[in-house]
This record gives sequence, structure tokens and C-alpha cells, in this order.
Amino acid sequence: MINRRDFAALLAATSAAAVLPRLATATAGDPVRNVVLVHGLFADGSCWLDVIARLQRENLNVTSVQNPLTTLEEAVAETRRVVSEQDGPTVLVGHSFSGMLVSEVGVDPNITALVYVAARAPEAGEDYGALARSYPTSPATAGIVFDGDEGRLSEAAFLRDFAGDLPAARARDLYAVQQPFHRALLTGKTTQAACRSKPSFYAVSTEDRTIHPDLERFMAKRMGATKLSKSRRAICR
Repeated sequence: MINRRDFAALLAATSAAAVLPRLATATAGDPVRNVVLVHGLFADGSCWLDVIARLQRENLNVTSVQNPLTTLEEAVAETRRVVSEQDGPTVLVGHSFSGMLVSEVGVDPNITALVYVAARAPEAGEDYGALARSYPTSPATAGIVFDGDEGRLSEAAFLRDFAGDLPAARARDLYAVQQPFHRALLTGKTTQAACRSKPSFYAVSTEDRTIHPDLERFMAKRMGATKLSKSRRAICR
């Protein structure tokens, strides 16, 4: 188990990219037992496999949520269900879109800390789409293709904009498990901003091609998060 003191030392001694998978810290000295990971768009729960392996080596109980990517309400319900099954202090981690789920579900009393990995972090009731439009459009946006109400990244866009800093074979593996998202998912608004009441960490991806890095910096600063800078693109790893 990792306590607060060990985690602080880890932050001081290790680069952010290496620290991210090990953000399992209690906020009042109590050992964290559980880490819940939530993937965002263009992925499924298996995108966290490398992170899961690292956390399990620390003897932590790790669960990767299978985000349904249908509506915000259904995604929140599934995340909340997984959190409710945890026994004791839990760190909730979300990548990209799933920062919204971290903000909404993170008010659960068992959640001791929140981790946003290059993630959305709107205020309660805020229109995230409007906020994002106040920044330059990210390159990945042009690569989204729709089949009816279901959207996904084209193979070229996925390999270039979403998994471009991974080994080619690993990137293709992740493309193979990409799950479609529903248009309705993008219209939901959070009703909570758990980062206002829970210790929060934000990993800014300085070369992100799905959320503009300046937007990430703005959200991290606004929530008062401890910032963990990643020098390259952030994906669930």
C-alpha cells in the first residue's frame, strides 16, 4: 500500500510520466487499497493494462471500468457501480472524456483523491463543448467518423492523433479494441465538481492532439490541482 508520505517522496524523485500509474495516495495518512480507472473516448477498459500491472505490483486492488460511452448518465451509473464495490479508500482516475465521470462520481465518501489524465474537468453544470470551442480545435476532431449516432476515430487518425507516441504494434492493438461513442454522450453536463472538495491531481499532456494542452492547463489551474506534466501525449497508460 502507498501512503501520503511515500507518494510525496515518489513525486519528488520521479518524472510525472512514471508517477501517473502510481497515484494511489490517501489524503489523511490512511493507506489506499483501491484504484478505479476509467477510460475515455476511442478506447475500452483494456487500454489501462500497463497501468494495472504497475499498480498490482504495489499490491493494490485495481478495477478498470468499462465505460459504455452511450450517455453521460449511463457512464456515471457504471462508474458509480464500480466505486460502490470498493472496500475502503479509493483513488479515482479518469482519462480524457472520463474526467467528467471523475468529477461527478468523485464526491463518493470512499474516494480519497482524484486523478485527471489529460482529462475534461468542467465545473458543475458547465457546457464543456462551449469551453473547448474557446480554444483551438484539436487535430483528432477532424478524424472522427460517424455511422449514424455512433462515432469513432478513423484508423489513420487513431494511429496519428491518439496513439501516435506508442510502438506501432501497441497502437494497432488499441485501435482494434476502440469502442464507438454515441452522440448523446457529448451533450451531458455534470452536476458535481468533486475536485472542489477532494485532493486532485492533473496530468497535462503538452502534445495532446485530442484536448488542447492550453485547455488542460486552464482546467488544472482552475481546480487548484497538483499538476503532473507529461511531455508527450497521454493515453490510458
